[in-house]
Amino acid sequence: MIVMKKIEAFLDETGKIVKLPAKDEKKREVLQYLATKFSCDIDYTEKEVNSIIDRWHTFGDYFLLRRELIDCHFLSRTWDGKRYWKEKSDD
Repeated sequence: MIVMKKIEAFLDETGKIVKLPAKDEKKREVLQYLATKFSCDIDYTEKEVNSIIDRWHTFGDYFLLRRELIDCHFLSRTWDGKRYWKEKSDD
């Protein structure tokens, strides 16, 4: 997978994110990879989102990753944070 090759320095041998890159381009690629762990046709609770993120990173900061996924428009949520969903991509 081409995306994996571009971000492999930020993943461990099992594909978990070990570090969020500082550079925006690489950060977006890592977040795009994390977004692939969500389905477009499912509404998620905050707890479910946190659980999925927890399974795919090693540094214990699902708050940061959840916020970044939303800020980059890979995930959306209702104003009260009760429902989350994956944005459909143009890819």
